[in-house]
Amino acid sequence: MKRLLIYIALSLLSLSSWAGNITQTNVNSTGYTQTKYPIVLVHGLFGFDTLAGVDYFYGIPQSLTQSGAKVYVAQVSAANSTELRGEQLLVQVENVLAVTGAEKVNLIGHSHGGPTARYVASVAPQLVASVTSIGGVNKGSAVADLARGTVPEGSISEAIAVKLAEGLTLLIGLLSGGMDLEQDVLASLDALTTEGSLNFNTHYPEAVPTTACGDGEWQVNGVHYYSWTGTSTFTNLLDPIDGAMVLLGLAFDEPNDGLVGQCSTHLGKVIRDDYKMNHLDEINGMLGIHHLFETDPVTLYRQHANRLKLQGL
Repeated sequence: MKRLLIYIALSLLSLSSWAGNITQTNVNSTGYTQTKYPIVLVHGLFGFDTLAGVDYFYGIPQSLTQSGAKVYVAQVSAANSTELRGEQLLVQVENVLAVTGAEKVNLIGHSHGGPTARYVASVAPQLVASVTSIGGVNKGSAVADLARGTVPEGSISEAIAVKLAEGLTLLIGLLSGGMDLEQDVLASLDALTTEGSLNFNTHYPEAVPTTACGDGEWQVNGVHYYSWTGTSTFTNLLDPIDGAMVLLGLAFDEPNDGLVGQCSTHLGKVIRDDYKMNHLDEINGMLGIHHLFETDPVTLYRQHANRLKLQGL
């Protein structure tokens, strides 16, 4: 039953988070976010580029482009293995390079989008200037561990949960235009467990910290790596999703954002790992409702684009 509730909670959370084929917004060349290479935003589990006209990265592409950045939002499978999502992203990166004439891209991935971006940087580092992981599941999630461990495989509860999640991914596909993308709910959850993440890291280890909660290498094979995360589950009384984040956060024995533990998010240069944000605040989710006394999430993306610009990326 716990596992079923976890599946349902994850599904409900995804409907309230706001960002598959690539879309671009208009550019205003004021310069602050004008990176050398295009920025490609990569969504997480049960994610999308735009769902019924609402962005997964709510308001972020528009803000970045208004001051100079070229921003693309990728659409990969809402639910599938990191490797399959990574191959889908690689094709879209190649399309961006063909369209823009750029030599490389800056990948910014949220949640499962972090490892997905890491896959591309590992197999094709010549195409990637930087990878930024935001709330990234780089060493697994206790929520995924719980979801995959509390009910026997092949059970009726698992079958019900999978059907619910499959229905959600179908709805996402219908509303976002990603119907042609292969979906596999169990493959995605397996990839996000501690065991699945560690297995992925043995094949694609770039910039993953070798200590429990430290920084990783900042530059590997010419790719710069960055990360940040929030560690607050309840951030705004007006956000109806915060209650679910608080409950999911109980799965952890460390600070977390409701879906990923603090140390698991570390990759490369850790910019900060204690913002007053939960997992959805990190993408300006739920229509931009966030902690009143924390930096606006959109501002973090703008600051990071400027950071990449000053780094020559």
